[in-house]
Amino acid sequence: MTTMPNMVRARPHLCSAIEGELSTLIGERTKTAVRYGPEFHRLWQIAGENVLGGKFVRPLLLVETYDSLTEANARDRGTAISIAAAIELLHYAFLLHDDVIDGDLVRRGRPNLIGSLLAEAGQLPPSGERPDAGRPDSALHWAQTGGILMGDMLLAATHQAFARAELPQEIRIRLLDLLEHTINETVAGEQLDVGLGDGIIAPELETILTMCGYKTATYTFELPLRAAATLAGVEPSTETTLAAAGRHLGLAFQLQDDLLSTFGDPRQHGKDPFSDLREGKQTAIIAYARKTSAWAGIEPWFGRADLGGRDAERVREQLSGCGAETFVQGHIDQQTNEFRKAISSAGIPGGARDVLLELAGQLEGRQS
Repeated sequence: MTTMPNMVRARPHLCSAIEGELSTLIGERTKTAVRYGPEFHRLWQIAGENVLGGKFVRPLLLVETYDSLTEANARDRGTAISIAAAIELLHYAFLLHDDVIDGDLVRRGRPNLIGSLLAEAGQLPPSGERPDAGRPDSALHWAQTGGILMGDMLLAATHQAFARAELPQEIRIRLLDLLEHTINETVAGEQLDVGLGDGIIAPELETILTMCGYKTATYTFELPLRAAATLAGVEPSTETTLAAAGRHLGLAFQLQDDLLSTFGDPRQHGKDPFSDLREGKQTAIIAYARKTSAWAGIEPWFGRADLGGRDAERVREQLSGCGAETFVQGHIDQQTNEFRKAISSAGIPGGARDVLLELAGQLEGRQS
């Protein structure tokens, strides 16, 4: 999962409104959960604690774009905030399923829902390290089941929030169609990602780029922008242009994230600098390197769990030396240029253009 830019500090009032809506959505369900027993109730309590810890990039993008597209009254903006909060629920649902798939126990520097359940069972490994996937563990099975089930329930809660929004039927149906489209593409992207990582799907560059678009661009950028356009009632052509801009920006962002993970300064981005190489993550960097003569020296080390030290540094030097770093940076620049072309369209109001340019500015040149 990618690291997102921090938009929270400059928008405390809007963040408070989104947090309030999320607290209501989770709080109502937490109260209802009591009737099903303490274990089920605890799932919702942990979810409520964790869902408020994000950076709110998606809901902020939706509401700010909506504001820029229309002169909204207080009631209309309240509906936009409700839909934005529901999209944050969707985000958390995806994170929960992602943590189960990846076997992760920690997120945002603390135990995730799975890690919390393991800790309460007295079974959390030291430093939240990943458990041994080959060892049967009833506590781990219990905790991961909790992650799957809570993810399922949050998907249902997201649909409920969209379906119950106080909107004309035509707009409600349009939003529900967007939600279904987003879930389809994100799940398809996750399946591609796992297939690539497990060697089931051939790691071709186009396949990797498609996976990046599905997993990152669709629900992080396209969904908030298209939902804002739908709520604002703008022309379909404007929504289409915003969607294209979001897709270019999302792909640029994911490629940049992969680039930073491999070549960036870990003191800036805070990640293990060699984790992608050790895990054998199929990125555009690796897809390019595989086609060069340098691959013969890289391949024996790629996906080795013990990769580190000078050996890891040498692999990184080979990846840069074969042109993979320059190649991916070129793709980032290309997607950024396409994004700027899209938002220069006459159909995009100046306010919406400013919102997107500000977001792009946070992405360009970032180190973490």
